[in-house]
Amino acid sequence: MCKLCWTLLLLVLLAIGGAVYKFGFLGSVEIAPDGRQALQLTVDERNMVLGEMRGFLVAVQNIIDATNREDMEAAAVAAHKVGMAAQGAIPPGLIGKLPLEFKKLGFSTHKQFDALSLDAAQLGDPQHTREQLAELMSNCLACHATYSLSLAD
Repeated sequence: MCKLCWTLLLLVLLAIGGAVYKFGFLGSVEIAPDGRQALQLTVDERNMVLGEMRGFLVAVQNIIDATNREDMEAAAVAAHKVGMAAQGAIPPGLIGKLPLEFKKLGFSTHKQFDALSLDAAQLGDPQHTREQLAELMSNCLACHATYSLSLAD
């Protein structure tokens, strides 16, 4: 009897471990025809991810405009809007579908916007902020080069 209990416990732990690996590391992806990883999302999840990317793009435009006018407070505000505080709106189900590297890029991007916001407010140096923004944009390029969004069947 005890042998059966241990076997069942082991099977349950393996199933949990497999689920954690699938949803924590691999996510829900397929290889797209263009060779990128296609994230398999529902319409609402896809719209949420696209909305977040549009938010990044709006922030980038606002930061460039603000630094050109040397309005570092506006640059700091624009960057803060898409910093780590924006992560709270992502539902756990969507997070589970995203591969680990995608999550790392996303968290890194939000953290870099927070750092840019802090530096813009404290240093007030438009050139430094533009340099940070140029570095941050490499995350955007890496993400778009690696991933696409597809609707789940």
